[in-house]
Amino acid sequence: MSRRPSETTQVHTRLLKCALEVEDSRAYWGRWRAEPAIDSQEAFDEYWFGARSLARVKVLLTNFRARFDVVADAVAVLSQWPHMDPGTRKLICHWHLQLSDPMYRRFTGEYLAERRERGRHEVARDLVIAWVDDQGPGRWTTATRIQLASKLMSCAFAAGLLATNRDPRQILVPRVQDDALAYLMYLLRSIDFQGSLLTNPYTTSVGLDGRFLEERLASAPGLKFQRQGDLQDFGWAYPGLAAWGTALFGEATRPKTAVSSLEGTL
Repeated sequence: MSRRPSETTQVHTRLLKCALEVEDSRAYWGRWRAEPAIDSQEAFDEYWFGARSLARVKVLLTNFRARFDVVADAVAVLSQWPHMDPGTRKLICHWHLQLSDPMYRRFTGEYLAERRERGRHEVARDLVIAWVDDQGPGRWTTATRIQLASKLMSCAFAAGLLATNRDPRQILVPRVQDDALAYLMYLLRSIDFQGSLLTNPYTTSVGLDGRFLEERLASAPGLKFQRQGDLQDFGWAYPGLAAWGTALFGEATRPKTAVSSLEGTL
């Protein structure tokens, strides 16, 4: 029996080498295939990510695999999603980074969300550095804490959760399209994660919780959410993310393959 994919729970510092990378993620989705495994030399030779060095290409591929390939149906859908709204692209990169990085997940889904809910609509560098230190007291040097804080805020800015990359940074609630919300729900349905479909850091990070989230779910494509008193009926029009993608985007989930095999993998 295959093991269900799950969100990453072990804290790491991969964010120092690879931030949100929205456009490079888009390039990865467009070239992704199931078999044979993508080789870093191929990606480098064919300029998948522009004029990046081979070393940088290896870093990007390593991180994108951790973010997107952990759920095979997800990257298959993303590889064929036509005319994706730029805001949706940012949010999908944001949610997948949350999935693979517990510190970023807590920063955006708990810390920023709590400040916003308490009426503290700004955040500053020193506050985030102190927050990083609280995540692992004595674990990192001062220089590393500063770098981590900078990366966390830069990613949140790239995702549309912060208005600027300079202090003071206003905390924003990005617009979430119906198809983006439906994608997230089907993604969460297919993994093990802490929380529930109605209460989790993924939806909370973008200002969707409580009755407002329930109202939005009623209009999301492929979902049939209803509430009667204390009873919740979370219906699904499709058995999983792959079927949802196929219904919306045609052959969205057919794994792409290359004709010739490649030697070596990252």
